[in-house]
Formats: sequence, structure tokens, C-alpha cells
Amino acid sequence: MPSRPASPSGSANTFGQLPSAPAGSDALVGHGVEGSGRSVALTFDDGPDPRWTPQVLALLAQHHAKATFCEIGPLAQRYPYLTKAIVANGDRLCDHSVHHDEQQDRKSVEYNIHEIVDAKREITNAAGYGLKLMYYRAPGGDWSPTIRGIAGANHLQPLGWSDDANDWRRPGVDGILRNINQNLRPGAIILMHDGGGDRSQTVQALARLLNQLDAEGYGYGFPA
Repeated sequence: MPSRPASPSGSANTFGQLPSAPAGSDALVGHGVEGSGRSVALTFDDGPDPRWTPQVLALLAQHHAKATFCEIGPLAQRYPYLTKAIVANGDRLCDHSVHHDEQQDRKSVEYNIHEIVDAKREITNAAGYGLKLMYYRAPGGDWSPTIRGIAGANHLQPLGWSDDANDWRRPGVDGILRNINQNLRPGAIILMHDGGGDRSQTVQALARLLNQLDAEGYGYGFPA
């Protein structure tokens, strides 16, 4: 794990300026889907990746489906053309930190500001000025009051999930689909990955999932 970075230059955030969030509560973490009806929200973490993200975007376009991509800041900076392609496809972007440190919630306010604020800047710069970044998803879903407070202070809605594909474990295409179908229902926020490793199983599972969702009359929305 990288050593603790310095506080971002020019950051005005301090602990005293953060809005409070109740300890032990995820009431402020988004788990719903915009609008009404039989819709789900597809979300993809840990990209962008030059091999897998274009394949995911192509499948979404074939099915007229929309998704939210939770990007790692330095990867967005490395592959800005992919971040721009996501926006051009009509999809949304989400801040997913600088280092994907799953111990982030146990670290200092200064460290958490760096992880959230610097990633927001990197993703926004990659996408192009004028983009409104709407969400922050904590690595591993570890939500401390401090993390929720920093996200809120930076106009980022904390984004959770209700349906975990566990595709990062590479359980096989059938296994990924079984995991999703266990909690699939209208209003589900489905967590998958377009980066962070070999996502060939994810791409194959997504192709089948989109066919299934279309056949079952689901629509595609964004997290509320």
C-alpha cells in the first residue's frame, strides 16, 4: 500500500467544516434508483481500463442501457479518452478514490480529504471541464462519518450498492449471474467491475445479464 500522501495543495477542508454524519449509520449512503418503475442501476468500479471499459461501453450501447462508472483518479488521468467516452455515452462518473485503500476509513481526516478531493479533481479534469461529478463510492464500502462528511462537503453523494456481483472473485460467468440474481429486484444498485484485474468473466456475464434484464422488462436508471 502506498505511503500516506501529503494533504492536497490548496485544500480548504478541515474536520471542523465537515457536515456531521451519524456514527454507525448508512442512512446517507445511496441505495436507490432515480425515477419509478422496474429499473435497476448498473455500476462499475475500479476503472477505467483500456481493455475492459470499451467492451462494457459497447454492450451498454447495444442495449440502450446506462451505467455509473466509479473511477480511480489516477486511472482516469492516465486514460482520459475512456473517461470522456463514458460521458459521451450518456453514462455518469463516480469518484472512487486515489489509491483504492480499503483501510481508508481508519485513517486521518487529512488522508481522507486527499483520497476524495484529489480523485474528484483528476476525474473531472479527465472528463472535461463543466462535468458535474455526482457520487463518491468508498473502497470496500467502508463508510465512516468522516468519509461521508468529506463527500458531502465536496457535493458528492455517497453511493452504496444493494446487489453485489462479486465478480472480482472470478467465480465464473454463471457464478456472477447467480450472485446478481440473488438480490435482483426493481430499484437494485448492481455492483460490477470494469477494472482492477481480468474482467473477461464480467464482460461475458454482462452480455447475458443485459439480455435477461431486457427480457424481464427492466429499465436502466442512475443511483438516486
